[in-house]
Amino acid sequence: MADKIAFGAKLAEGKTKIIYAHPEREDVVYILHKDGLTAGDGARRSELPGKGELACLTTSNVFYLLEQEGVATHYIGMLGGNVNLVTRCAMVPLEVVMRRIATGSYLRRHPEIAEGTRFEPTVVEFFCKDDAAHDPLVTDEQIQEMELADAAEIETMRAAGRHVFDILEAAWAKQDVTLVDLKIEFGRASDDGRLLVADVIDNDSWRIWPGGDKSRMLDKQVYRNLPEVTDAGLREVLANYARVAEMTTAFIEED
Repeated sequence: MADKIAFGAKLAEGKTKIIYAHPEREDVVYILHKDGLTAGDGARRSELPGKGELACLTTSNVFYLLEQEGVATHYIGMLGGNVNLVTRCAMVPLEVVMRRIATGSYLRRHPEIAEGTRFEPTVVEFFCKDDAAHDPLVTDEQIQEMELADAAEIETMRAAGRHVFDILEAAWAKQDVTLVDLKIEFGRASDDGRLLVADVIDNDSWRIWPGGDKSRMLDKQVYRNLPEVTDAGLREVLANYARVAEMTTAFIEED
């Protein structure tokens, strides 16, 4: 379906998506979801035909739910199989991570904490988007020193991040799935500078454990955990992405 859309100029390209200008409007852009999948800061790369459409469907379902719950996002709609139309934003170069269950990199940084420890409220961490520095963890003070956001914006992102997590946690719980952690990003709307939940929220953005069982995970960690990339392993990963796209469709069907 993307070949039927009149894209404007390419504005940016990342590992899993391309941002295109709208040919007639300055206030909106297109996000084209690619079939690429990466891990380890891009050290592992694979192509999963069909993954772009599944990622687009998942992120569309998630953002639609957030909009229905009153969250300010950049989402406008889904066009075709792998394209979203969104409000144009100047992205804040931070990843905002909410953690409910202690696992993964958090444990490596906090070996004194036992895996599976539940956080209430969720722990919120900020990481500076800098590939060369491997996206370092940053404090509120460092964010302000680098002039990435002011104190009020930091608090807005922290509160909004927790709110987004709560909404998605509740949606997943209805299907007996534990939302372990979640990564989101924010952008400043091009028209008035207001902070919006932006970018994408798909199966690369969270850890989800059916029944709270880590061994049944459905998210990108399955790809990271492959001892080596094989056709069979990639088929399993793609099947998980398809299952998650279907499960998130239930978010909006129920709504």
